[in-house]
Amino acid sequence: MSTTANRSKDLAAEYIRLGGKRRAVLDDNLVSTREWAEDTAEAEDFWRDEIEGLPDAQRKDVEKFLPGINAV
Repeated sequence: MSTTANRSKDLAAEYIRLGGKRRAVLDDNLVSTREWAEDTAEAEDFWRDEIEGLPDAQRKDVEKFLPGINAV
């Protein structure tokens, strides 16, 4: 696993640990997230400060490590 993938996985894991509820949507190789439940304040702050501002490709790598909508 590359350093970027490790960092992406670590960011996703920390977001989930903080109470993040976003779920990955993978459709035809397109990645996005959906929110059906509200994040904790800590998770929302972490997403905004650490993930939201990443370049698109890196943010999508993080999103791939979130639980998928079919896994919930």
